[in-house]
Amino acid sequence: MSPIRQNLQAITATIVASAQESGRQPDAVRLLAVSKTFGPEAVQEAVAAGQRAFGENYLQEGLDKIRALNDAGAPALEWHFIGPIQSNKTRPIAENFAWVHTVEREKIAARLSEQRPAGLPPLQICLQVNISGEASKSGVAPEQVAALAHKVAALPNLTLRGLMAIPEPAVEFEQQRAAFARLRALYEQLRADGLALDTLSMGMSADMRAAIFEGATMVRVGSAIFGARNYNKA
Repeated sequence: MSPIRQNLQAITATIVASAQESGRQPDAVRLLAVSKTFGPEAVQEAVAAGQRAFGENYLQEGLDKIRALNDAGAPALEWHFIGPIQSNKTRPIAENFAWVHTVEREKIAARLSEQRPAGLPPLQICLQVNISGEASKSGVAPEQVAALAHKVAALPNLTLRGLMAIPEPAVEFEQQRAAFARLRALYEQLRADGLALDTLSMGMSADMRAAIFEGATMVRVGSAIFGARNYNKA
């Protein structure tokens, strides 16, 4: 059995156990395999093990991988863009990805809406929230989320699905949960305000369990599936 297949089985087991322990249904949590810095062959291994949703942070690398997997005759895959978005990169994102997790400005959302090809289904959108208030992190401030959410939800060719965050790293389980609880509270407020949201994209390799306990519907896992990254290759 390949290491990637073994790792995917272990991650899936952790998701199931965490969901059950927190009183949730295991199928309420989706696994997004974050394949940045790993080549098409690593994605192929994951596909062979049954994984279908992949997250990419770097646009050109992601586009090259999408093309390579298509050329190799891979089954239909769901590609998620989870990196920072520059205004001049919105068109290829709108044309090639099914989901975008990192919208933090109305201008970017409007460009994605305008540039989504007519023949494709609406682009699935998460707003990135700077839930820990870190100066170095991207994301809309929590107090500005509601205004942005209502503007994005009104745009054509997009479907606002929910919120995403990368909290400040914490070692203690309860500290990890506290940050995710803040994002969940924002999410529940938006739902109470009438927005039909269903996605909390939160939790990575090191804090996935805490995120599931706080209601994550999608966890973004990379190194625990593919191994340590070599950023010199990115």
